[in-house]
Amino acid sequence: MPNKRSGGGLSPTQQAAKFLGVSVLAGAVLAGIALPAVGALGLAAKGSVESFDELPANMKTPPLSQRTTILDADGGQIATVYSRDRTVVPLKDISPYMQKAIVAIEDSRFYQHGAVDLKGVLRALNKNAQTGGVSEGASTLTQQYVKNVFVEEAGDDPTKVAQATQQTIGRKIRELKYAIQVEEELGKKKILENYLNITFFGQQAYGVEAAAQRYFSRSAKDLSLEQSALLAGIVQSPSRYDPVNDEAEATKRRNTVLQRMAAVGDISRAQAAEAMKAPLGLKVSKPKNGCITAVKGAGFFCDYVREVFLTDPVFGKTKEQRAKVWNQGGLTIRTTMDPQAQDAAQRSIKEHVYKSDEVATAATLVQPGTGKVLAMGQSRPYGVDTKKGETTLNLSVDDHMGGGMGYQPGSTFKPIVAAAAIEDGMPANKVYSSPYQMAYPSPVSACDDKRWVNDPANPAKLENENSSEVGPYDMREATAKSVNTYYVQMISDIGICPVTTMAKKMGVVRADGDKMPQVPSIALGTQEMSPLTMANAYATFASRGMYCTPVAIESASRRVGDKTTSLQVPKSTCSRAMSENTADTINTLLKGVVEDGTGKKAGLGSRPSAGKTGTTDERYAAWFVGYTPNMAGAVWVGDPAHKRKMSGITIGGRSYGKVFGGEVPGPIWGDMMSGALEGKPVENFNTVHIPDSKPRDRGDGDDGGRGDGGNDDDGGNGGNDGFIGGLVGGNNGGGGGEPTPSFSIPEGFFRGQGNGGGNGNGGRFG
Repeated sequence: MPNKRSGGGLSPTQQAAKFLGVSVLAGAVLAGIALPAVGALGLAAKGSVESFDELPANMKTPPLSQRTTILDADGGQIATVYSRDRTVVPLKDISPYMQKAIVAIEDSRFYQHGAVDLKGVLRALNKNAQTGGVSEGASTLTQQYVKNVFVEEAGDDPTKVAQATQQTIGRKIRELKYAIQVEEELGKKKILENYLNITFFGQQAYGVEAAAQRYFSRSAKDLSLEQSALLAGIVQSPSRYDPVNDEAEATKRRNTVLQRMAAVGDISRAQAAEAMKAPLGLKVSKPKNGCITAVKGAGFFCDYVREVFLTDPVFGKTKEQRAKVWNQGGLTIRTTMDPQAQDAAQRSIKEHVYKSDEVATAATLVQPGTGKVLAMGQSRPYGVDTKKGETTLNLSVDDHMGGGMGYQPGSTFKPIVAAAAIEDGMPANKVYSSPYQMAYPSPVSACDDKRWVNDPANPAKLENENSSEVGPYDMREATAKSVNTYYVQMISDIGICPVTTMAKKMGVVRADGDKMPQVPSIALGTQEMSPLTMANAYATFASRGMYCTPVAIESASRRVGDKTTSLQVPKSTCSRAMSENTADTINTLLKGVVEDGTGKKAGLGSRPSAGKTGTTDERYAAWFVGYTPNMAGAVWVGDPAHKRKMSGITIGGRSYGKVFGGEVPGPIWGDMMSGALEGKPVENFNTVHIPDSKPRDRGDGDDGGRGDGGNDDDGGNGGNDGFIGGLVGGNNGGGGGEPTPSFSIPEGFFRGQGNGGGNGNGGRFG
């Protein structure tokens, strides 16, 4: 019998011939389309043949979208994300009851006919002719599978989904041709397996494995007779037969399936009767999708991983290609997140800053020398319910990675200035007069042979936090006490360009992506940065001058069908930002900050550590950024909306008259680092000897100083300092003359938070 196939049914040629004959006879029914028998005999034989022959020979089957699993560095699950909740399983892992139930109710002659069931077509035609309407269709299981492939290919595009499901003769012709191809190539068992994996079972569950987990919290291979009958019945109309929302209707439909299974001989009538008495026995598992399900408070880290995938060209040349891969899922992504470090970060955050506080905190930990992001957390919980204080804004990262516009880091930027100066040859015991108050020195050299010149008519000024902070100071004491005037004298001495160049080498960029302006006030941390940027910059000091780009993904694989392939992932790129001697000198200076300076509350006891405090003018933000040789971290505290000043405020149940970087962020950092490093080796810094310059003996002093933008906490005189000079060409203007700007300074250039004549623009303090 050369025209017979081993799986039963007719050859493709015979199927096509019979199909065309039936289409002429049955007119609008056409291979199972259910249309009224009267008045719509649409397609002539000639047109059928042409349409059939014009179709492509092969159906392109897209990979089934599946869930993606995100893991921590130890292999523990962080979260699952998906556009469609589906886990593809082989037929051997699907209960035999389920296989029989779906065939019985959807296509009981599945194993007897080919791609089209001619008896079914004639039966549907007769039934519809009797009723004068649409009461029965005749699509085979294979045709339904093909239609589901079209729907899968359409994705979440409503227009494409409508086109894939529209009841037209043209679509049915295409469906039939591909059904013939599928029958010939796959055979019955594989078609049944594919169908059970692709079809929608309601409640966000695609495929029988997800459905079994959703309704019964068990695997598809363990489904009982009555459970299988329930799931098989849902397929025809997931909303109508939804057992969660309409138990009575779902029970009635389940029993119909059981009766049908008995009628076709899959089970006995006694088995059917017994199963029909059983309750539905639901054990519903709620859908768990997205970063909102992340464990250990890692929702923001999870979101950062997603942003990395969607933006890095290693996962696809265009954003559309990357989004398609992400949405199809089936990915297993192993990340750099250290579960111990993440736990420690969230514990410390929860203890020191409440989610209901007026201000928030964000903390990030990275590994020096590798760029691995170890932890990322914040006090505001991840989610979309703003009434509960939830947010999806990741306060730890830059704007283009799902974060905000950043926060002025204050004096935590000063070590970058010091590194530029030391790299340029300045001795670490350099002394400056460092008065309590001064005008910005002018002119100051900038990049491209430009010069910054103060406004002679209304010169910008700055001052230290306390009037007792009067020089001379050397670099060690000025860093420990965070003396503003010292660092402005330093940047005026070496020029602005070496500082912005050093910042770039250390990966320090504005969170909003704008260029760093060529102004001396950057020495005081006036440019908005993210905690991840600052943590990774300080990791450069910890790794003795080697900067490594941040990475969050260790490895990734993708499962398509039964095949799993490894994907390329972004790699950290490391480069030398400064000499080892410069880094060792900064380490020596910043050890002094936690030992004898403004960061004493952040100290780690016997474990060597280094760091720097930072507080912005008017206390809109406070920072502590610090590190050990094997871990670096940044903690920011403030109001993301930049409205609440941290004076006279309660944070974490404690009242503060004024918040400093060493007072709130410092202890958060200390507790976070202690927990993250528990059980890890104690490592020592490479330090250098800094000759004593014999400065005058003074008290510890407080961290910070007042910026040039405000003379009082209320910024009363800030309006006078809004303009702090401009860049001029190398041959234009002079220190005492009227500057001739080489470009106009746009409004808000210095990112001040001016309110009329109140809060001034410009310098910040630490």
